[in-house]
Amino acid sequence: MGAGVTRRRLLAMGGALAAMAVDGCGSNTGRESSGSASGGKPALAQWYHQYGEAGTQQAVDRYAKEYPDATVTVQWSPGDYDKKTAATLLTDQGPDVFEYVNGPTIDMIKGNQVVDLTDLLDDATKADFTPSLLARCTYQGKLYAIPQVTDMQLLVYRKSLLSAAGVQPPQTVDELLAAAKTLTNDKVKGLFVGNDGGVSILGGPALWSAGLDYLTEDNQFGFDDPAAVESLRKLRELFTSKSLLLGAPTDWSDPSAFTQGLTAMQFTGLWTLPAIQKAFGDDFGVLPWPKLSATTGAPSVPVGAFSSVVNAKSKDVDAAKKFVRWLWVDQTDKQLDFAQSYGFHIPARKSLAVRAEKLQEGPAADAVRFVNENGHAQTPLLWSPKSGTAYSDALNRIIRSGSDPATELKAVKSVVESELKRITG
Repeated sequence: MGAGVTRRRLLAMGGALAAMAVDGCGSNTGRESSGSASGGKPALAQWYHQYGEAGTQQAVDRYAKEYPDATVTVQWSPGDYDKKTAATLLTDQGPDVFEYVNGPTIDMIKGNQVVDLTDLLDDATKADFTPSLLARCTYQGKLYAIPQVTDMQLLVYRKSLLSAAGVQPPQTVDELLAAAKTLTNDKVKGLFVGNDGGVSILGGPALWSAGLDYLTEDNQFGFDDPAAVESLRKLRELFTSKSLLLGAPTDWSDPSAFTQGLTAMQFTGLWTLPAIQKAFGDDFGVLPWPKLSATTGAPSVPVGAFSSVVNAKSKDVDAAKKFVRWLWVDQTDKQLDFAQSYGFHIPARKSLAVRAEKLQEGPAADAVRFVNENGHAQTPLLWSPKSGTAYSDALNRIIRSGSDPATELKAVKSVVESELKRITG
């Protein structure tokens, strides 16, 4: 799909990953032996997934070479990076430092496979990071990863099309549905939320718009509530309204449906803004997913980040932590370079977002504000893959088949409560 496909992947998959063992994954990991490298410096192995943006691999190799206190070898990992990494952590052949989508899984943390990094951030630095990202990397008050860069989803719209139709940018879900209907004609659909009608990407926004979340603050099932039923009914109403673009040549993560004029509004990713700006100049705006109603819920944007983690089996944990602190805490110029020079992303720290030239004005500046004011981690740390599958399957039946939301949510609640008992028991 071109540049940026792997960073956008973290938002496409909704963060529903867990540590898994893979048959046949042995010691041939390309890792140099930890210990002392030439010159007596520690030797560290660092893993990244294969980024799609040109120049990223050369950048992280350069960062590693510039680190003065250890010899860092970078492994660039194509294929199923998440599964490979999780499996390798079960062996003695894993990397010292690795990135993982939205930080380590709860299974990695509870299995003592990753290191507590709380002491890498003082209070002032901690306050500088995107709050929703740090919360996702924290368990029982301990921080297990340092966010590297922020990606997010948002609603884009053509200003001229809304103006011509007498439509204001929607602030509630009902206004969004009404706008989509008004904007639909024989050539253009009002809204595009993916070819599955939003099943893949609207599960979180549907809850947040209703003032709810996947889990409560004390890690109980979070959406046994009439507002959740109402919010999901709205997604079904949207699906059957004939104002939703379905069967587009590309899916939600690609801006083509929007830039080719197939839809007046699209829920997509931040990474699409350069292509949209190239197509339309300043004839577009951005919004968070709207709140359910004037009196219920709040606007929201899903936020995700690959984050840097230290393997508890590293032969030199202190050296690995020191490197993570150097690269993802101290070296702000490198963090800004990583976010801005290869694709289009938001730095994970507010002070750097202010310095990012590409984010200073227009829709990009609005997106930064949405992340800090309306951002939610894609899913909570204790939201397991099994819980995610149960909810996704229910969304599919509700949105596409018209199944009763109240009935479906009861079944989802049963699965989630069983998973929470397993995880916390």
